Amino acid sequence: MKKIAVFTSGGDAPGMNAAVRAVVRGAIYNKIEAYGIMRGYQGMIENEFIPLSSRDVSNIMSKGGTILKTARSKEFMSKEGRKKAYENLKKIGIDGVVAIGGDGTFTGAKVFSQEYDIPFVGIPGTIDNDLYGTDYCIGYDTALNTVMRAIDNLRDTAFAHNRLFFVEVMGRDAGFLALRSSIASGAEGVLIPEIPTHLEELHLYLENGFKQKKSSGIIVVAEGDKEGGAYEIAKKVKEDFSDYSVRVTILGHVQRGGSPTAFDRVCASKMGVEAVKALINGEKNIMIGNRNRDTIHVPFEKSIKCHKAINQSLYDLLSVLNV
Repeated sequence: MKKIAVFTSGGDAPGMNAAVRAVVRGAIYNKIEAYGIMRGYQGMIENEFIPLSSRDVSNIMSKGGTILKTARSKEFMSKEGRKKAYENLKKIGIDGVVAIGGDGTFTGAKVFSQEYDIPFVGIPGTIDNDLYGTDYCIGYDTALNTVMRAIDNLRDTAFAHNRLFFVEVMGRDAGFLALRSSIASGAEGVLIPEIPTHLEELHLYLENGFKQKKSSGIIVVAEGDKEGGAYEIAKKVKEDFSDYSVRVTILGHVQRGGSPTAFDRVCASKMGVEAVKALINGEKNIMIGNRNRDTIHVPFEKSIKCHKAINQSLYDLLSVLNV
């Protein structure tokens, strides 16, 4: 290994910059040149490589987003696009690549590594926290705290006006963010893709439980909930409970930004250095994961194809806390 490149791809997540910093400094520590690839796979195709020194990654750890930018590339999905990317990597002399992103990023890395002789190692970066093989993905803890603070603020208004708020958070296919934030914020309910939403049960709760105990409340809804999201659910509830003052708040992309938490910074730093070690040791097609606070190596095949299940005990815990 003489030259290593690093890029970020897919949705941005707080802590990506900390991971980039760790990869660059981990490479330099091992006498390896470091390069950044701007705009993910698209930048790889368009030859957007920049050399990175230790100074170049100074003071970036506290910043959200990613200094390397991110983009989704349809061109990389074609053999012609991947061929361009390979030629550009070889032209500079890149011996290994660290990919920071989610399952789409790792799918591209896996296909590329099978076609060409450049090894890829992945670092999980997604606020959805839905990658199999790791307890935590970079950005999840920060997003969780962002959602919790937003719900705390909304609760003040809900209480002041005797309102029922439906708060929609990110999670098109996974409810990890919705479930844990609902517990952390003391929400009265949560609706997630993994567990079918039964509106009858929600109505029963509102009629017999919530109405008798509270005049205001918060129900967290993952955007991928099968009933159609917060607006659709709130509309149905309003039809059946016309006396309720119902409001909807979509948190949207504010969940992705912001300065990363200490946990995300440390996790990203450990994963970045470990990714460099893995490339030096000749490994490829693996994701650096975090299990029981230890770094582990997970084959791309598993992290992409296997389904990460929701923690049922956490879901049950919410029911206990809302008696």
